Amino acid sequence: MEPGNGTQISEFLLLGLSQALELQPLIFGLFLSMYLVTVLGNLFIILAVSSDSHLHTPMYFFLCNLSLVDICFTSTTIPKMLWNIQTQSKVITYEGCITQMYFYILFAMLDNIILTVMAYDRYVAICHPLHYMVIMNPQLCGLLVLVTWILSVLNSSLNSFMVLGLRFCSDLEIPHFFCELSQVVQIACSDTFPNNITMYFSAGLLGGGPFAGILYSYSKIIASICGIPSSQGKYKAFSTCASHLSVVSLFYGTSLGVYLSFSASQNSHSSAAASVMYTVVTPMLNPFIYSLRNNDIKRALQRFIGR
Repeated sequence: MEPGNGTQISEFLLLGLSQALELQPLIFGLFLSMYLVTVLGNLFIILAVSSDSHLHTPMYFFLCNLSLVDICFTSTTIPKMLWNIQTQSKVITYEGCITQMYFYILFAMLDNIILTVMAYDRYVAICHPLHYMVIMNPQLCGLLVLVTWILSVLNSSLNSFMVLGLRFCSDLEIPHFFCELSQVVQIACSDTFPNNITMYFSAGLLGGGPFAGILYSYSKIIASICGIPSSQGKYKAFSTCASHLSVVSLFYGTSLGVYLSFSASQNSHSSAAASVMYTVVTPMLNPFIYSLRNNDIKRALQRFIGR
């Protein structure tokens, strides 16, 4: 294929997680199971919260949004990978690759910022409990979610638009199971400096910024909990943010592990395998973390399933 601009590219090859044919049925069954658990688990969280009027609070409103985003997040990558395994085809069209990349960036950033909004919610609940319902009113909650979507859409649109200007040569193999932004940029044969600057800037601003916000919120939360005189009061206050803290630790721990693995390893397939933790395992575990560590969610799920 002659070098050309992005619009002349017809298709890419996704190399997947393994080239071994004997492992394909195992990978298919494993990822299908994980995908179904992710979708059903997060869907149960949404339905349980929606059906229980006692859970119509800001914290569970944000949790429903997180569960919806997690469903969409995994749905941008796993179904296509399962289809490729089932059909023994690794092809993804140029349009499909750009679309998948756009939605992957969108939902990953939504996950990131919603976790930050939830940290702010916990900060207000613990540090300003008497003013919680006044501060976290429905208008503010709706505005926070709206701003989260706007920032995520702008970030995803900018990064995807930058890729459209790239030229690709004959080697169109992506050593991943989905069209990940940095992998697509790496196989371009034109100048990728503007793309790299955009990636690093957006990652620093919209990745590091929310993480700093979470750290600040929890520094205030810990200081406030330490000021509570009774141990029972400290435990009760900490228990209200334990689930969120677990999800945040899992989200940032796995995402950091992916990028450290990508930077340190010369084996692209190892990096692809590491990214499974970030793209599949974390969204799958979130419902379990909230249902196992949160008595309100447990009771709501029991009432919903018992209907």
